[in-house]
Amino acid sequence: MARRVGLTGGIASGKSTVSARLAALGATIIDYDRLAREVVEPGSPALDLIAQRFGAGVITPEGTLDRPALGALVFADPAALKDLEAITHPAIRDLAAEREQQAGPDGIVVHDNPLLVEMGAAAACDVVIVVDAPEELQLARMVGDRGMSEADARARIAAQASRDQRNAAADVLIENTGTREQLSARVDEVWKDLVEPGAR
Repeated sequence: MARRVGLTGGIASGKSTVSARLAALGATIIDYDRLAREVVEPGSPALDLIAQRFGAGVITPEGTLDRPALGALVFADPAALKDLEAITHPAIRDLAAEREQQAGPDGIVVHDNPLLVEMGAAAACDVVIVVDAPEELQLARMVGDRGMSEADARARIAAQASRDQRNAAADVLIENTGTREQLSARVDEVWKDLVEPGAR
C-alpha cells in the first residue's frame, strides 16, 4: 500500500517549493489547491451550493467562481468561511481519495494540503510534514512577493490554523528561514527517511 504523507504549512511558508522538490524526487503529489479549483468548476454541485449560500455576486458573468469576490466575503467573516468549507471540504476529500487510488499501491503519495490540520486530515496520514516559517517572514513574502496589502496578508494568516496547531501535528518539521538551496537539501534528507525501510 502506498505511504500517505501529509504536507502542510502556513501561507507563504514555502510548502509549494517543498512539494515541487518531493515531486522531482519521485513522489505522487495530490495538490489540494488544484482540487479546490476542480470541485467548483461550472456545473459542479459545489458551485451551485456556493451560489445559493453567497449569492450571484460570487459568480462571474461567464458562470465561473469569482474568487476575489468570495475571498473578500469569507476572509472577513469566520462564520462564512465555515459555511464555505462545509461545502468544499467533503468534495475535495472525495476527489483526493479518487486520485490516491489512481496512484497505485506502491510509492509515496503526498497530500499537499494547506488546510490539512483544519480539515482534520492529519490523522489519516502515515507521516505529516509541516513547513514552518515565522509569521513576520510569511508577511514579508506575501507583501513583497505577492503584492498583497499587510491587512489582507494578516487576514489570510488568521484564517488558517495557528502555527502552534500546525506544528503540533508534525512528525517532521521543515523550518524554512534560509536559502532555497538549504530548503532543498533538507527536503532531500526527509525523502531519504521516507523511502528507507523502517523509516517513520
